[in-house]
Amino acid sequence: MEALDRITFNPLVMGGKPCIRGMRITVGTVVGLVAAGKSVESILELYPYLEREDIRQALSWAAWRAEAVA
Repeated sequence: MEALDRITFNPLVMGGKPCIRGMRITVGTVVGLVAAGKSVESILELYPYLEREDIRQALSWAAWRAEAVA
């Protein structure tokens, strides 16, 4: 598996949920936006502090977790 260096875990940030680069935006939020049909461009407009690589890694992390649970 690739290194997902933008996915962070901190019990003091969002209750320890996986977040993007220590910020208060969870992987679940990003994946949910993609699942709802939002484009990468629209997500970047909604959250201008995110980068394309953040979104890609959030999706990669979610895919890895989905396989790990199955």
